[in-house]
Amino acid sequence: MTDTVLDRFLRYVVIDTQSDPASSTQPTTEKQKDLGRVLVDELLKIGLAGAHLDEHGYVYATIPGNSDKAVPVICFCSHMDTAPDFSGTGVTPQIIRNYAGGDIGLAGDSSRVIRVSEHPELNNQIGNDIVTTDGTTLLGADDKAGLAEIMTAAQVLVDNPEIRHGTIKILFTPDEEVGRGVNKVDLKKLGADFAYTMDGETSGHIEDETFSADGVEIAISGVAIHPGFAKDRMENAIKIAGAIIDRLPKDLAPETTEGKQGFIHPVGVTGSMEKASLSFIIRDFTDEGLVEKETMLEAIVTEVMAGYPGSTYHFQVKEQYRNMKAVLDRHPEIVDNAIEAVRRAGMTPVRGSIRGGTDGSRLSFMGLPCPNIFAGGHAFHSPLEWVSRQDMEKAVKTIVELAKVWEERA
Repeated sequence: MTDTVLDRFLRYVVIDTQSDPASSTQPTTEKQKDLGRVLVDELLKIGLAGAHLDEHGYVYATIPGNSDKAVPVICFCSHMDTAPDFSGTGVTPQIIRNYAGGDIGLAGDSSRVIRVSEHPELNNQIGNDIVTTDGTTLLGADDKAGLAEIMTAAQVLVDNPEIRHGTIKILFTPDEEVGRGVNKVDLKKLGADFAYTMDGETSGHIEDETFSADGVEIAISGVAIHPGFAKDRMENAIKIAGAIIDRLPKDLAPETTEGKQGFIHPVGVTGSMEKASLSFIIRDFTDEGLVEKETMLEAIVTEVMAGYPGSTYHFQVKEQYRNMKAVLDRHPEIVDNAIEAVRRAGMTPVRGSIRGGTDGSRLSFMGLPCPNIFAGGHAFHSPLEWVSRQDMEKAVKTIVELAKVWEERA
């Protein structure tokens, strides 16, 4: 077993760990435990005797502290699953060593090209080693880069006892990509005061703000009748659903928004003449913005339904996660220490917001404040996903420096 961050990453990405939103089990797919068992075996070989995989697919481990100070217990967290958006079966990593610049063609599908115009961060990777897939699967840098970085940093801390640090917890989660990453986590067993997810993109970036997120389910009951006798009687639920989608504001869609702008996004439509269902995700950086968008969406539904007096609808909002900034602002030292660690690791810290969520969003509101640190991956959830060895190494160094900063400032 070799233990560089690149070697670990290449081992992990070939293990299929896609989660399944349609599954009711935890984890949603048993194959996520295949990677969990590999990680536990490596943690035990590093010397972390208590490392284990629980029945819900979580990996827990502890790096004992070696400081005589009362250092807060910090946790580093990454998720083992890959997104269901694109195939994660049969991942074949490709390494472009000493990248010279320019677009990157993918050998398994010549129609797929990682273009510099679409991935400008490649301009900062000249001379680095870039890992991609062959274009037929996603890579899994989201978040196996994070796993490899935490594992490698753990090895560094164990092998170098002169590095002073407090007790450090490791948590690897299943099902993050389907919004269930912390559903069954045992925070009492974990025993951490603060945490960091290693699940961001560009090197040097630290994110202490996420979207707030809700889901909306709309069920429509139309009036079904034989089409030969339908005049002035039929109310086709499929057409009602189509009319709702057609009236969505064009400037509040994922494809037309950026920065701090939220959106209303249809993610699923099923239907027959009699019944139709619409699934939406609503995103905004404030709770007020969520409510405004949900109110707007129900107003559209009500307007459309007015033209179908024999039909009815049911409108259900489900909370998904909330902006972690509300919690993290109460503990400024968490992000301050991360900024100092990034600086010590040789980068210019960049503090930002995520147009999405992480396990840290929910962990923060469960009592474990948890910002997000870069892992180095790009173009998540797609066959164009890529990561560089050097950025993963910078993340390893950031973790080690962060452990030192917490000890020094205790």
